[in-house]
Amino acid sequence: MNTIAQAARRFWNWLPTDVDRRVRVVAWLNLVAQTALVGTGGAVRLTGSGLGCPTWPRCTAESFVSTPEMGIHGVIEFGNRTLFFVLQIIAIFALLFVLKYRKQRRDLFILTLIPACSVLFQAVVGGITVLSGLNPYVVGLHFVLSITLVVLAAVLVFRVYNGNAERVLAVPTWLAAVTHAASFFVAVTIIVGILTTGSGPHAGDKGAARNGLDPELLQHVHSWPAYITLGLTVVIVAAAWLLPVPSLRFPSALLLAVEGVQIVVGVAQARMGLPEILVGLHMVLACVLAAAMTATVLNLKTPASVPVGVEPVEALKAA
Repeated sequence: MNTIAQAARRFWNWLPTDVDRRVRVVAWLNLVAQTALVGTGGAVRLTGSGLGCPTWPRCTAESFVSTPEMGIHGVIEFGNRTLFFVLQIIAIFALLFVLKYRKQRRDLFILTLIPACSVLFQAVVGGITVLSGLNPYVVGLHFVLSITLVVLAAVLVFRVYNGNAERVLAVPTWLAAVTHAASFFVAVTIIVGILTTGSGPHAGDKGAARNGLDPELLQHVHSWPAYITLGLTVVIVAAAWLLPVPSLRFPSALLLAVEGVQIVVGVAQARMGLPEILVGLHMVLACVLAAAMTATVLNLKTPASVPVGVEPVEALKAA
């Protein structure tokens, strides 16, 4: 018992007392793992392995792990469940790494507490997904939760590098409005994409139901907000260089690049009959898109005390 207490004390003493390299690494790991979970979840769906483990939380009535009789579908579904536990470990470590200075950095405490708790909620929704026979709307909810966690993970990465000091708008009001409009259309694009996938052929299992919507029509509707987002992003990138707004240059350029790749993949998958590899890539890119959009929005402001390299808002308005 004394040995356990000593080990616990050493572990507590080892935990960070401020943001250091360990905190930054675990923040990045959280973002990568949240995105990877979408990728493995997509693999489950696209390989028809959605019911590879036909029950939950066990994989079979007798076993928590897949059995040889279940074949490759059982392996894929169990692999996705395993990654969930890896993600849970990362989320717990992220929470522990901010625990000592939670009063000074309440923002980091909340941003690590949410995924530590919501990953469990994701597991419950995943279980409902299996028990509902892969209902497309429940599957869609699962994806919405994943995207939300990716966005929060991106905010966490931003905050561990930029602190929680008071921030002021570093761009003209019209540019902030354009950026927020772009984020709105990103959300619309993702939601319509979820409905489009729910109407298409990749149900996760041969017997799974579809949402009954017209997939061909939805593919066109899905593209409309995507192209609007692209146009707005071009405006943001141009403004970031011409005004100039240095803090906005990299995130907006990254956002434009991701949108370009996403559109190419989206058009290609539609014209090629929705091949599994491209559909899966499209899903992962949706997470990267959400993270890049989040970074762009967060960089609209700069620390009030250190406005280095950023012109005052008044001067930018007059430009």
